[in-house]
Amino acid sequence: RAWIILDQYRKKSKLFRTKVLLAPLGDDFRYAESSEWDQQYQNYQKLFDYMNSRPEWHVKAQFGTLSDYFEALHKESNLGEKSSNSIFPVLSGDFFTYADRDHHYWSGYFTSRPFYKHLDRVLESYIRAAEILYSLALVEASKSEKMTVFPSVNNYKLLTEARRNLGLFQHHDAITGTAKDWVVVDYGTRLFHSIMNLKKVIIDSAHLLILKDKSAYSYDTATPFLKMDDVQASQDSLPHKTVIKLTLQPRYLLIYNPMEQERFSVVSVNVNSPKVKLLSPLGKPVTVQISAVWDGATTVSHEAYQMSFVAHLPPLGIGVYQLLEDESSEAVLADYNIYVRNSRQEKPDRVFKIKEMQHSVDNIILENAYMKLWFSGMSGLLEKMNTKKDGKTHQMKLEFAWYGTTSNRDKSGAYLFLPDGDAKPYIFTDPPTIRVAHGKIFSEVVCFFHHVTHTTRLFKVQGLEGQSLEVSNIVDIRGEYNRELAMRISSDINSQNRFYADLNGYQIQPRLTMSKLPLQANIYPMTTMTYIQDVGVRLTLHSAQSLGVASLRNGQLEVIMDRRLMQDDNRGLGQGVQDNKITANVFRLLLERRHGTDVNEEKAPVSFPSLLSHMTSLFLNHPVISMTANADSGVPELINTFSPLMSSMPCDMHIVNLRTIQAKVDTKPSDEAALILHRKGFDCRFSSRDIGLLCSTTQGKIKVHKLFSKFRVESLTPTSLSLMHSPPDARNISEINMSSMEINTFRIRLR
Repeated sequence: RAWIILDQYRKKSKLFRTKVLLAPLGDDFRYAESSEWDQQYQNYQKLFDYMNSRPEWHVKAQFGTLSDYFEALHKESNLGEKSSNSIFPVLSGDFFTYADRDHHYWSGYFTSRPFYKHLDRVLESYIRAAEILYSLALVEASKSEKMTVFPSVNNYKLLTEARRNLGLFQHHDAITGTAKDWVVVDYGTRLFHSIMNLKKVIIDSAHLLILKDKSAYSYDTATPFLKMDDVQASQDSLPHKTVIKLTLQPRYLLIYNPMEQERFSVVSVNVNSPKVKLLSPLGKPVTVQISAVWDGATTVSHEAYQMSFVAHLPPLGIGVYQLLEDESSEAVLADYNIYVRNSRQEKPDRVFKIKEMQHSVDNIILENAYMKLWFSGMSGLLEKMNTKKDGKTHQMKLEFAWYGTTSNRDKSGAYLFLPDGDAKPYIFTDPPTIRVAHGKIFSEVVCFFHHVTHTTRLFKVQGLEGQSLEVSNIVDIRGEYNRELAMRISSDINSQNRFYADLNGYQIQPRLTMSKLPLQANIYPMTTMTYIQDVGVRLTLHSAQSLGVASLRNGQLEVIMDRRLMQDDNRGLGQGVQDNKITANVFRLLLERRHGTDVNEEKAPVSFPSLLSHMTSLFLNHPVISMTANADSGVPELINTFSPLMSSMPCDMHIVNLRTIQAKVDTKPSDEAALILHRKGFDCRFSSRDIGLLCSTTQGKIKVHKLFSKFRVESLTPTSLSLMHSPPDARNISEINMSSMEINTFRIRLR
C-alpha cells in the first residue's frame, strides 16, 4: 500500500519544478467525527513510517502545515537568496472560466438563481445607506442630547445582523446559486428580513436628522414618523410601490441620496390623484410627469398614478419635498401609443391620451438631448442609436435567444453550462403588445413577450441620467424545460473577439473569445459591467446584478438572464434548478466616444472605465430612497435639506462606507466610525467635459476639515482595512492622500 500511494505522489511531483510536494488530505465534507480524524492520522502515519524506513525509495514523508511546505520549498529552491533569480514563473489574471474535466466549464453558476443575485445587491445598497445615515444620526443624537431617546443600541444590533446576513450570503453556495432549494429559502429569508430591518434604521435615522427642532424628537415604535414608498411581500417576490394619499394639506416626501455626489435623479412615486402639485425643498413648484399605472399591458388602473420628477439632492443628503392635491395642477401627462394585434375601438380614457394602433414596419422613435433611438414597430426592440454630439448612427440591435442543453449524458445544471449548440432566436408567432409612452421627464417602450416584459426607458434630463438608457427585463421562465434565456445586443463596433468584464466591481479584465474553445468556455462572470470597443467608441452594459456574459461574435454582447434545468450536474448539489422566480434584471446601456487610442492598449492586461461610466454604475447600484411622513402623526416642522458634506467628493473618490464601530464591551455602538474610501482608476482618454459631472478630481487629496459641513471632524487616523491594526505611527491627519485603485480605512470621530 505504501508503494502504491508513493507511486501516485511521485507521478504528481513530476508536474512541479522541485522535489517538494504538498498532498492535501480531505475535502469539505470530511472529519465530521473525531474517529475519522484518528483513523486517517494513525493509518497515514504507519504508511509514512514504512516509506521513511526504506532508504532505497528516496522519500521523506510527513504531516505538515502550509508554512512547513513553503519553508521546505524555499530551502529546496534557494528562494531567499539575493543572487538567484526565482525558478518560478509569475502568473497574473484569474482562472476564469474554469473546467474540472472534459468540456465541463463552470459557467452556469455565473447566472444560476438570478433573483437572489439581484436581492443581494439590493441589500448591499441598503446596508451602506443605513450605516452612513445611522452614523450621522448617532453624532446628531449625542450633540442634541437625545441619546436616551434615539434607538441606538437596538438599531446597531439590526445593522450588525444585516452585515452578518450579507456576509453569509457571499458563501460559495449562496451568491453562486448552487444551494439546495430549502437552503436558498433560508438565505432569502435572511436577506429579506435584513432589508426590512435596514429600512427601519434608515427611517429612524432620517427622522432625527431632518427635524428642525431636535428637542421635539421622540421615538415611538408603534407609529414611525416616516415610511418607505415600497414594500416587498415575501423573500421571493418583487417589491411594489405603495400609493401615497394626497390631500389639500401638503405632505412631506423625503428623498435620500446615498451617494457622495450631488445628484440630479429622476424619482417616481405612486399617488392616488393625477391632480398633484410638488414643491421643492425651497418651496418652489417642480415640473412633474404623470404616467399611468397599468393592470397588465393595456388596462389603466385609476387606483394610482405614477408621478415622476427630477430631484436635485446634496451628497449623502436628504431633500424635503412637499406633495399636495391641487385642482390647478400643472402636472404634464404622458401620452401613450399601444401596438396591439387586434386594435379595438375603446372608449377614451378619462385621464390619459391613449392611441391604439396596428404593428407597423415603421420605426418607433424616442429621443432626448443626447441621443435618438429607433425601435422595431413589430417587436418593440431597439435597432439603432444616434449620438447627437457627433451625429453618428450605430446599429444597436437588441434581441432575445434561448439556449437548450446537450443531449449527452452530462447535462447543464446549477454549476455547469453545457448547451446544445448556438442559441436559437426567441421566436414569437404573434407580435408582442408594445406600449410606448412619451413624457416630459422620460419616454419608454415596453414590450410584452410571453417569457419577458422588456422596458427601455430614456430620461429627458440634462447630465448623467440622460446619457445612458435604462434597460430592464422582468423574466419568467417557470414553465420551461432545460432552457436558458439570453439578451443579446449586436452592434457595428469592431470589437475583434475581445470584450471586458469586471471582477468584483474593482478591476476590469480583458476577455478573449476563442473559437477553438467550446461555447461555454467563452462565458465569463460580470459583477457590475461589461463592454466592447473599437478605435472610435465604447459600448458599456452596466448591471445591477451579477450574471454570465459573452461576446460570441464581433460587435456583440450577450447576458444570460435566467436558467431552468431539470437535473443535477454531479458537482455536489444533488438537484436541478427548478425554483425559478419572476426575476427583475436592470441594466444601463452607455455609448461613449473614445479619443487618442493607442495600439498597445489592446494588449494591456487591464482596462479602466471612464469617469462617466463609474458614476453611471454608482447611480444604478445606489438608487435614491424615497420616504413619506406618516399622515396620521402630527407633523412637526422639518428642515428643507439635510446636507452633511461641504461639497461632492472628488469624482474618483467613493465612500465605500461610514460605519459606526462597536464598543469594546457589549454590542453597543462606540463614538468612533470607520470611514472606508476607494479611489477609482479611470480612463483619461474619455472627455470629462460637457458630461454634466458635478464634481472634480484632486489627485487623490482631500482636506479633512473640508469634508463635513454639519459636523466637525475631531480626529481621523489611518488604520488597517479590517480595523484590527493601527500602524505604529498612526496619528491624527489633516489631509487624506490616496493613490489610484487604493482602498483605505480611517477611524473617524465626529462631533
